[in-house]
Amino acid sequence: MRPDRETIRQVRSLVAVALVASAEALCQERQAAPAALEDARPQRRIVVSIPDRKLALIEDGRVVKVYPTAVGRPASPTPNGTFTIVQRISNPAWYGPGKVVAPGKNNPLGTRWLGLSRKSYGIHGTNEPRSIGRNASHGCVRMRNRDVEDLFARVAVGDVVELRGERDAELAQIFGENDSPVGAMSAGGGQ
Repeated sequence: MRPDRETIRQVRSLVAVALVASAEALCQERQAAPAALEDARPQRRIVVSIPDRKLALIEDGRVVKVYPTAVGRPASPTPNGTFTIVQRISNPAWYGPGKVVAPGKNNPLGTRWLGLSRKSYGIHGTNEPRSIGRNASHGCVRMRNRDVEDLFARVAVGDVVELRGERDAELAQIFGENDSPVGAMSAGGGQ
């Protein structure tokens, strides 16, 4: 026997009421969560020094790790600004004009992709490890696969990423005085 329209309407109404009640309860639980639990999560940010071609992971104001990178070449520079991580993808596919490269050793994105809140830009691995330390990408921050895998395991969606194009006192403190490589400009391929 098939239910009539009135029975279906009543069931839908009950389901809607239950969903609203569940959502309200979840919101109340989140609001009631102790502030100490939220404060227990480290304040984490990534700082990329474009002129140094280095990336630092900073937690609670202290440098946890520094990694070498490749950044954008002059024709396709890495943008300056403060962004957030909006995607985390293991073994990404690369999509180019009329071409798709599946995950694997030939993939320009390497083994990990951390997509930024600026569309089409991210932090990723590489299939060209010789490019690290150079201005060689199309604007993304490129890392050795083992380094991006380590970073990937330490960060989350929502973490802040600062892409900094000018040396200042903070960058000097993080990456060292006059530590900017000179003459390491190159026109490598990849992303």
